[in-house]
Amino acid sequence: AVYECLRGGLDFTKDDENVTSQPFMRWRDRFLFCAEAIYRSQSETGEIKGHYLSVTAATTEEVLKRAQFARDLGVPIVMHDYITGGFTTNTSLAQYCRDNGLLLHIHRAMRAV
Repeated sequence: AVYECLRGGLDFTKDDENVTSQPFMRWRDRFLFCAEAIYRSQSETGEIKGHYLSVTAATTEEVLKRAQFARDLGVPIVMHDYITGGFTTNTSLAQYCRDNGLLLHIHRAMRAV
């Protein structure tokens, strides 16, 4: 769906704010799929495209691991559920993003699973 939306004319798409890493959609697989969709649609349209990857997870370490993986894929935007993550995790993620050139979108769904 990400590819179809980006190829069809949208500039950005995003993970659902409640998505973290369910058995039917593991985060690493989702990140790889979305990165492929971004690069393929950019190649075909000549336009800049993006996708907000949700890095929300149970621990600060896991959040930062996911943000690093997104950065390594070249995806410039990550998203995090602020209230679920807590102040310390969000501060750590904000500093990581600032230091590594990532855009950070904060979502406050408060019910990530």
